[in-house]
Amino acid sequence: MTTISRRRFLQLSAVTGGALMLGDLAGQVLGLTPRTRMAYAAEPIKVGIIDPLSSPYKTSSIHDVHGATVALDMYNKRGGVLGRPVSIIEADDASNVQAGIKMATKLIKEDRVDFLMGTFNGDVALAVADVAKQENKLFMATCPHIMELTGSGCNSHTFVFMPNARMLAQAVTPHLVKAYGNRWYMITADTVDGKAALQAMTNALKAQGGEVVGAAVTPFGTTDFTAPLTEAKGAKPGAIILNLYGWDLVNALKTYTKLELAKDKIGVGGMIGGEQIGRPLGYANNAGIWGLIWDPKINTESSKRFIQGVIDKYNHTPTSRCYLGYAAMMQILEAVRRAGTTDTAAVIKALEGHDFDGLKEGRSYFRAWDHQHVQDVLVGQAYGKELGLGHYQILATVPGDAVAGGLEQNTCRL
Repeated sequence: MTTISRRRFLQLSAVTGGALMLGDLAGQVLGLTPRTRMAYAAEPIKVGIIDPLSSPYKTSSIHDVHGATVALDMYNKRGGVLGRPVSIIEADDASNVQAGIKMATKLIKEDRVDFLMGTFNGDVALAVADVAKQENKLFMATCPHIMELTGSGCNSHTFVFMPNARMLAQAVTPHLVKAYGNRWYMITADTVDGKAALQAMTNALKAQGGEVVGAAVTPFGTTDFTAPLTEAKGAKPGAIILNLYGWDLVNALKTYTKLELAKDKIGVGGMIGGEQIGRPLGYANNAGIWGLIWDPKINTESSKRFIQGVIDKYNHTPTSRCYLGYAAMMQILEAVRRAGTTDTAAVIKALEGHDFDGLKEGRSYFRAWDHQHVQDVLVGQAYGKELGLGHYQILATVPGDAVAGGLEQNTCRL
């Protein structure tokens, strides 16, 4: 048995006491109790992020993960949330409903995540939303725009961060009509998302006194758009509206440029574009007028911090998909902080009706009665040259309240 002198014992006691005092001081600064400091090492807050990482949406989807990771890193550098570190567990739904259900179930039952976020395809999002409610988990849908998520298919456990189809369509349509007239030809992906965009853009066009002069439906993952764009040219519209996204939209715009449709005074555009589309195209192939979720030219301090965070970690300027992942993760973690717990019901209550910094100029908040994030919608015109940060000239910033619709227009019953 080892023995120590009384003097040595007092020296060790002083060192130990000082360490404990220093630990208590650090805990007070970070808002930690001894219990939460102990939890920091053993009990991370886990967020499961589900995205189509192996589909025609894969390029955009990885940016969702990038943005969420930057937000997570910022919190962990400050000591986590409630004294606990935060971690992400990624899952690939491959734009497939059954894969989405399988991944959501695995994340909840095997990985034991506290929250779910992500998804891109509307039908996958609806399926994951059902799983989340059944398993009493909060689900923050970052990227889908279909109306059902905050309409007929809404539920108490799902919040939608993305502007919905109506918000985007009503914001961009007046600018498309002003530039190209109100006779449109529609090319639509054969997906739930494409059909949602078609419906929203058709409704917005009719409100402007316009007409659809022709339409084509293309399979998800189409690479050659020569046939539908040649058919569209024959209808002599003022504009071709592309209800497409991901690599479908990239390939369609490349074909639009190749066929030189702009020389025939046929414009192009649609409900949603952004840096995640502009970059794969390059400046020469980018064209048209588009609804934008976010843009790197937004001049707010929080937006600047976000941009720098993505540049520092990933060495690229963020896209709007980075924005969605980052800002959505921030709001999940901020809600946990306000609630003082990861309990699902308490975090839902902390989100409902909450105003927050959405990194934009206007107001951002979650409506309590349908869980839609109401926010600015931008309208941008693509240019074939460098415009400082990004591929788009901002034509308008439309307040979310002006285009989101009201309770009387919504079928959501939480």
